[in-house]
Amino acid sequence: MADNTFPRIGDIPGPQLTGWSSVAVHAGHTKDPMYAHQVPIYASSTYVFDEAEQGMRRFSGEEKGYIYSRWGNPTITEAEEKIAALETFGLGMNVKGILHASGMAAISTLLLATLKPGDKVLTHYSLYGGTNELLTKVLPGLHIIPVIADLRNIDTAEQLLKNDPAIRMLYLETPANPTIQCVDIDVLSSLARQYNCLVSCDNTFATPYLQQPFRLGADFVVHSTTKFLNGHGTAIGGIWLGRDIDFMQTHATKVHRLLGGNANPFDTFMLIQGMKTLELRMERHCHNAMEVAHYLAAHPAVAKVNYTGLDEHPDYYTAAKQMRHPGAMLSFELKGGLQAGIDFMNKLQMCVRTVSLGTCDTLLSHPASMTHYSVPKEEKEQYGITDGLIRMNVGIENVQDIIADLDQALH
Repeated sequence: MADNTFPRIGDIPGPQLTGWSSVAVHAGHTKDPMYAHQVPIYASSTYVFDEAEQGMRRFSGEEKGYIYSRWGNPTITEAEEKIAALETFGLGMNVKGILHASGMAAISTLLLATLKPGDKVLTHYSLYGGTNELLTKVLPGLHIIPVIADLRNIDTAEQLLKNDPAIRMLYLETPANPTIQCVDIDVLSSLARQYNCLVSCDNTFATPYLQQPFRLGADFVVHSTTKFLNGHGTAIGGIWLGRDIDFMQTHATKVHRLLGGNANPFDTFMLIQGMKTLELRMERHCHNAMEVAHYLAAHPAVAKVNYTGLDEHPDYYTAAKQMRHPGAMLSFELKGGLQAGIDFMNKLQMCVRTVSLGTCDTLLSHPASMTHYSVPKEEKEQYGITDGLIRMNVGIENVQDIIADLDQALH
């Protein structure tokens, strides 16, 4: 198929950037021919040719360039290159990213482009509810079977890989939603290589600022860019990145185009603006989350706090090994169960009752009745999702105000 790398507008070499925030601000951007400071929103479905022969060259792959926005768009290309640069900052490697309309679109393209009937996916307990349903309700109809185990137990993971050659992929989500469980990407990636298995990692909760799965051996990384990368709750999006450039530019791109889960220029523009402050936001998110976790751990109404920054968390050392900081996400279990969770949620004043995460404001949700509502109760409990579990995205407000709101709601 055609070469699917696109020229950057202006086609000039970029500066050598040595700081993480410098990459977040400048990577992927080149001079606009009309001298716009920010990347324009290229609101065009198609792109014209100077002559018929140029169209032939574009379609054949002899000449790089844009044809149709489902296939590629200059605004989208900048976001793809920026995220790829952040995921590989300091690693001395290149990856190719494909931006999608949502995180689920990115995950769907990943799985359908890499797996075939008869293949199995080895994954762990406590995944995002949408991912869980895709693996357990959609893929089996295509004869792609999930194998779910506690991948924090490395011996269990190795036995499964050793005894079942049909396992083609390890699908990891770490920290996981909503129990904040962490699995060891480095060790699991090493095992996967021994058994000729691909490794994919959902890096949404951590962001590339806190964790770089490619450094730890992952073949693919996915994000819901709706979350921390955008950071403001203004646009939906997702990205799939891979280290095999040829595969990503050929087969992966073909599947992406045919499935039609492409991003749009406006949401991408909002994503680009949000990423420029990612480091600043994550530093404040993380500081606040640590304070909130310690507050909750000492509260008499709270039975348990899931936050890897607390040394009593079973995955404390795994998170410390592969993450810059435990992050902005935590969950906690109320002693009063379902009714306590409902009462608590109803009393919140400043903090926001909603699903999703990654925005500047503090968001709280009740997974048992929201994101994991469709997961059977016995499965939820097996995954650690109890009726009284509250998931929390700790925002960047003054931490004293966050804690004060929690305190009055828990009273």
